[in-house]
Amino acid sequence: MSETLSATVERFLDHLKVERDYSPQTLIRYRHDLTRLVEYAGSRNIADWNTLRSDAVRNFIAGEHRAGIAPKTLQARLSACRSLFKFLLRGGELKHDPAAGVRAPKAPRKLPQVLDVDEMGKLVEIPTDGAEAKRDRAILELLYSSGLRISELTGLQWRDLDLADASVRVTGKGRKTRIVPVGSKALAALRVLRDLEQVTSEDEPVFRGRNGAPIGAATVRTRMKAWAKAQGIERRVYPHLLRHSFASHLLESSGDLRAVQELLGHADIATTQIYTHLDFQHLARVYDAAHPRARRGRKSD
Repeated sequence: MSETLSATVERFLDHLKVERDYSPQTLIRYRHDLTRLVEYAGSRNIADWNTLRSDAVRNFIAGEHRAGIAPKTLQARLSACRSLFKFLLRGGELKHDPAAGVRAPKAPRKLPQVLDVDEMGKLVEIPTDGAEAKRDRAILELLYSSGLRISELTGLQWRDLDLADASVRVTGKGRKTRIVPVGSKALAALRVLRDLEQVTSEDEPVFRGRNGAPIGAATVRTRMKAWAKAQGIERRVYPHLLRHSFASHLLESSGDLRAVQELLGHADIATTQIYTHLDFQHLARVYDAAHPRARRGRKSD
């Protein structure tokens, strides 16, 4: 008896987990996306991957779009399908690629929000009257200093930090490791935290939540939101906003796109190039405000 479509998906997910070391979050997303594909195939009485054709996959994506699924989500869903098909093609289980020629709807590319330098300074320079505040100050300083993702920050152990060398080793998307510089303000906050925590093992988490366990992402978001309000910042503040601000400020000062790509851990420089648009917006505002022949009525994008 041939393997069911669902069984094939489970085997593929096991491959990603064991052989490719995909993160739990990525596996959850893949499982959801591929389950939707299996459900669609079942509704069309398709029980074998070799009978799944490109027009069916195209109709699947179109149907999801009509159901209100956002283009960006559909792009990720189609990417998960492509990964499954490539896995089956490599194993000789598929004779054709069912996703060949299929495209997801284009998603409008939104420019990331950033805090300006003054807002950023106000956010990170919180009063450090208690133990939690000292921890939070170190979190804010490190996120902005090194452009870390929230998952990279919450997973840090003291062995990942080299305070003498002013660097941190983080594991990002795709389990890729990179080493990022740590600024002097963040170093100072981390040293205060280390003394406070009385660290005895390099395997201990840098940022602890309750019961000494690694702090959760939800806790970081909640604390950051509270601090932004306390510091008089009216805008919505969240961990990735500090990563965007780090990249934008660094690119604005240096103009070195490749360096910013390396620091952020982007596999494709096209991902980093979005910050050049932010930099141009800043230059356009300066031009409009300062040039005697600028068009004063110009709208910034």
